[in-house]
Amino acid sequence: MNKNLVYSFSLLLFLSTFGNLFANSLEFPEDQWQIKTPDELKINQDKVNTLFDLSFQDSSTQAVVLIKDGFLIGERYAEDFDASSLGTSWSMAKSFYAALIGISIDQGEIDSLDDKVGKYLDYFNDERSVVSIRDLLNMASGLVYPENQHENMFFLKDQLEYARNVGMEKEPNTLFEYNNVNSMLLGDILLKATGKKADVLLTERILSKIGVNHYTLWRDGAGNVMSYCCIDMSARDYSRFGLLFSRNGQWRDQEIISKEFIDETFTEVWNSTNSDQTQGYALHWWFSKNDGEGSIYNASGKFGQYIFVDRENDIIFTRITKYHPTPGSVQDWGMLGRRSKVRNIDRRIKMLRIMDKIGLIDLSNDVKTPTTQADGESKEFYENYGEIIDSITNLSDR
Repeated sequence: MNKNLVYSFSLLLFLSTFGNLFANSLEFPEDQWQIKTPDELKINQDKVNTLFDLSFQDSSTQAVVLIKDGFLIGERYAEDFDASSLGTSWSMAKSFYAALIGISIDQGEIDSLDDKVGKYLDYFNDERSVVSIRDLLNMASGLVYPENQHENMFFLKDQLEYARNVGMEKEPNTLFEYNNVNSMLLGDILLKATGKKADVLLTERILSKIGVNHYTLWRDGAGNVMSYCCIDMSARDYSRFGLLFSRNGQWRDQEIISKEFIDETFTEVWNSTNSDQTQGYALHWWFSKNDGEGSIYNASGKFGQYIFVDRENDIIFTRITKYHPTPGSVQDWGMLGRRSKVRNIDRRIKMLRIMDKIGLIDLSNDVKTPTTQADGESKEFYENYGEIIDSITNLSDR
């Protein structure tokens, strides 16, 4: 037998055997996270305190959770909230549903990120036929892009119908434009490729495997999965998803998402500006930092929801803002759904908050939808964003 062939076979056997042993030696949470002190994992406690203090300078912060090497090494909660309190993801959900595309590619249900969307969605066999799944995930589809990023879709009963009817505006893969319709279409692609709705897939293929059991996956009033937003879970459970990406898609001895897809996710494609900070973007993840000092990636959502991942140092830092859940998992605006069409999103949100404050409605009971009230809207966290990223980066530097 050829010596090179023998060597290659031996190397593969070694990696297969000892790679799995290495993966099995890593810490993963069971029902609860195992706890260690920062000092036990060579993290300076003062640096953890600085990171948490910076986060809680913003009164909207509900919870922060810090994970190192699979251990919970710190957490802090606002008054009246605890480890079981749910937060809502807003656009952090985009990263969750994008992961399902990777899994469908791994399982052969979708051939490639470069497949045209029209291969799965027949209504894209028009001027949109040039758009690929990669274009959607990289926020470069060229679909019509209004100033509100299609946030008005959130207030409609049938949000998928809205997304289906958004036309072309420019050539794909020429400009980064953060467009919620791109993400809403992922759920329909997954349904056509697998025969299952995206929230069912998320439960079966990710959440149940990483130990997340208490959550809400929101659908619109027509029963469509809101795959551009709207997952409710605790800060500890959001951190499990971060750990999955930090561990290259591996959970104990099971590959949930291929390392190849994780690597591509963490390969910067676009560079943009968000919250006065320069950030990169790829496959529905942001890049908080990507330079010689290190790389920090994040899933992020409106009003200041974040899962930060430092893959090199196996650190996850999660921060969510104050949230007051409404009942149910299917969006229902009640009497508000009969009001005139939304034109200005910020004005609509302010109107809802005023109506709740003066007692015309009760946002906790009269509507069923994720909603962030004024106490959960960030300000200082955005202002401190650069210091926060530096603090995460410096955790591993004693």
